[in-house]
Amino acid sequence: MKLQTPSLLYLFYITSLLFILSESTQPPFSCDASDPATKSYPFCETTLPITQRVRDLVSRLTLDEKISQLVNSAHSIPRLGIPDYQWWSEALHGLAVSQGMRFNGTIRSATSFPQVILTAASFDVHLWYRIAQAVGIEGRAIYNVGQAMGLTFWAPNINIFRDPRWARGQETPGEDPLVTGKYAVSYVRGMQGDSFEGGKLGQNLQASACCKHFTAYDMDNWKGVTRYVFNANVSLQDLADTYQPPFQSCIQERKASGVMCAYNRVNGVPNCADYNLLSKTARGQWGFNGYITADCDVVATIYEQQGYVKVPEDAAADVLKAGMDVDCGSYLLKYTKSAVEKRKLSLSEIDRALYNLFSIRMRLGLFNGNPVKQPFGNIGLDQICSQEHQNLAFEAARNGIVLLKNAKKLLPLSKTETTSLAVIGPNADSEQTLLGNYAGPPCKTITPLKGLQSYVKDTRFHQGCSAVNCSSAFTDQAMNVATGADRVVLVMGLDQTQEREKFDRVDLVLPPKQQNLISTIARAAKNPIILVLLSGGPVDISFAKNDPHIGSILWAGYPGEAGGRALAEIIFGDHSPGEREVTSWYPQSYSNIPMKDMRMRPEPSSGYPGRTYRFYQGPKVFEFGYGLSYSNYTYEFLPVKRNKVYLHNQVSSHVVENSNPPGYIPVSKIGTEVCDKIKYQVTVRVENNGEMAGKHSLLLFVRPENISNMRPVKQLVAFQSVNLNGGERAEIELELRPCGHLSSANEDGTMVIEEGSYFLSIGDKEIEIPAVK
Repeated sequence: MKLQTPSLLYLFYITSLLFILSESTQPPFSCDASDPATKSYPFCETTLPITQRVRDLVSRLTLDEKISQLVNSAHSIPRLGIPDYQWWSEALHGLAVSQGMRFNGTIRSATSFPQVILTAASFDVHLWYRIAQAVGIEGRAIYNVGQAMGLTFWAPNINIFRDPRWARGQETPGEDPLVTGKYAVSYVRGMQGDSFEGGKLGQNLQASACCKHFTAYDMDNWKGVTRYVFNANVSLQDLADTYQPPFQSCIQERKASGVMCAYNRVNGVPNCADYNLLSKTARGQWGFNGYITADCDVVATIYEQQGYVKVPEDAAADVLKAGMDVDCGSYLLKYTKSAVEKRKLSLSEIDRALYNLFSIRMRLGLFNGNPVKQPFGNIGLDQICSQEHQNLAFEAARNGIVLLKNAKKLLPLSKTETTSLAVIGPNADSEQTLLGNYAGPPCKTITPLKGLQSYVKDTRFHQGCSAVNCSSAFTDQAMNVATGADRVVLVMGLDQTQEREKFDRVDLVLPPKQQNLISTIARAAKNPIILVLLSGGPVDISFAKNDPHIGSILWAGYPGEAGGRALAEIIFGDHSPGEREVTSWYPQSYSNIPMKDMRMRPEPSSGYPGRTYRFYQGPKVFEFGYGLSYSNYTYEFLPVKRNKVYLHNQVSSHVVENSNPPGYIPVSKIGTEVCDKIKYQVTVRVENNGEMAGKHSLLLFVRPENISNMRPVKQLVAFQSVNLNGGERAEIELELRPCGHLSSANEDGTMVIEEGSYFLSIGDKEIEIPAVK
């Protein structure tokens, strides 16, 4: 063992180096039809079921060979014609630099879409699907030309953006479980090559999507408390209706082929060593049929930092017995064999993991001969940075930017009357800031400065600060530029120096010197200024919201490669914004709440205010779902065919009489058949009363008549994006599913419907839906 283990580690470390140095134009694959030594193996026979093929393959492996497949840099097995495979590739909002992909060959860039938090603000499930589809196509293309070692992409990030200081919240679709779940469905289907509706994919995968980070992971490094040691104390109630639903949707609705377990512990147990989470819940209850990877170095963390086990072999044994399949790192390479020899781990647990791993590689077509001759084999160079994909990146940026303030209809600016323009700010001409984190080299980048210069010939620029923290502010020079122009656009906010993986924020305000610069220039300018904020997380900009010298505010997230063009079109009226915030914007005082407090629901007796729009009732800078437009939209509920939910006619008297507490009926007791029977359509008439055409997001909320600590104050139950010309109206049908939309979790995590009245609302309109037991 002492001689074999170092050789395995040596292979582990040189795999990535060999890949970087390689200039192959052919994708790696197994079962080469021209190789008589391998094509005769049953695992290469494509007419056999994948389960049978995998069983044959695993049966041929030695213990050392099996262990070599349990890490993200899976080693080649030359005697069986199996090449190296890299499980770790990134594609959060476009292909990104990772161990599994290089951009130093024929392909040197990929389409960079907006960061997820901005894309989510479109509330457009079709847009989300199309973006993921494009990313999956580009991922397959770069593999087909030999610049990738894998097709398993570790995205999307579907953790709930619970606390506004979480730096990785930018990677997520926001704070709402429904939005996050819908985003996940769209992403997985698009990435994996399925239809938008789902169900047409079969066993073939264009690429593999991996929903992460399972579960209750939403803190990286806050005041010295790191994700590696954090123990998230989460109630069964909050797990059931906040933290788990996106992952359940990911598995049951979109059939994701991968799941990543997170660094943290939940209620004392490491996620990656939790049998109840990985095997009982994900695989048993939700029917997951894919592979489970650990986040990088999680297995080592369980022993070395969390101290959950006494020896490294216990960490290796515990994660495999829990249901994890692959280690991003080298710990399983080091300690799995000794765990077997010490009888801490059975070979059957290793084989179980290998069945899952090789099944995915076979579904990707990597054991069917040359992939370019298989399904998805015709995807090539012309798909990378195609004009269609670049146009989509522009559309996504334009349809995600949110208008937060527009006093006296300052925007849009007149193209003919704006004779000179001052563009000021550290983010105005920063290509890197536009991309956010987990980004690769973009096709081409248009900064806000470049976008605005295309509209106004006399455009003057000053950086204002040396960086977003404004440690060196050039206030006087910036003021001179501002006072000499007809209009001023400040492009400010945050960047990855302020919010990034392993680095959470400690407050909710802009850097003080930046805020001072904004206010100073606003007072000095001839006319009210336009403030553009680039950021992933929400910021307390009450000072700007209440400043009459700041006429308009736009939040642009991290808008990707075409973000500058999108901003310019909105500022000059070639596009009317209609997007909505997917997070609550809290005041600075909210940062007094410990970030590590995982409770969603408020506790009035202790002064704890709760989290997200569903439970928090304190002051806000901007509400979840807030967003202005250049047009005015009105809504009207049309008569509902069913305005009552008669549960007592659908559920046995025994269930009703024995509900505990009285008046609460468990959804599980109602049953799937009845739940499907009582769903119905709510029709909303929406009208664009303005002159400009626009894309508008309809958000349908439900709230209970009686608010208790158990139930959300309100929650989103349906949404849809609609395009309307000026003066146009449309009737939109939104589905109400009482079992899902009127239920909430009780203290033991059971989803229940409470007797009583509920109210549906959209905009300023509201109707009552009595729920009668």
